[in-house]
Amino acid sequence: MADFSTVAHPYAKAVFELARDSGDYKAWGESLQALAALFGTPEVASLTANPSLTRADLSAALAQSLGAKLPAPAVTLVRLLVENHRLPALPAIAAEYERLRDEAEKRVEVEITSAATIDAAQQEKLVAAVRQRLARDVAVSWQVDPALIGGAVIRTGDMVLDGSYAGELARLKTVVTQ
Repeated sequence: MADFSTVAHPYAKAVFELARDSGDYKAWGESLQALAALFGTPEVASLTANPSLTRADLSAALAQSLGAKLPAPAVTLVRLLVENHRLPALPAIAAEYERLRDEAEKRVEVEITSAATIDAAQQEKLVAAVRQRLARDVAVSWQVDPALIGGAVIRTGDMVLDGSYAGELARLKTVVTQ
């Protein structure tokens, strides 16, 4: 599959600005996710790649079928993507939009991997500490990896906070061998 991140950015930014101006990030997010899912199916992908359909015919057919299900600006986006041969970029546009939305709403997804299952009270304390450290609202997914021996590893984006015993042993090994 092609990497559409460069192509997706200007479209996602434009949609984000429309959502910001209207104050409705959620509706645009849902529309983009629905479109990305729809155009990610093999049946629709083959339809959009059909050389016997002109861009105008495809645009009209999609606008007619999506018009009752999506807001008018989302249908307009689909028409624009059809005209510019950018429909395959829809999943990347949706992902980039969500990244921009998370940034604007000061949200971040965090993955916490611990050596053992953490009880609810400790989870709440850890989430509060991560929220304070990142100064953002956090959505946490929990993992258990006994190979960590003890402690936890917290990942968000390209930031990793390794407080595991396995990580500490690896750092100690590096220091001792140098």
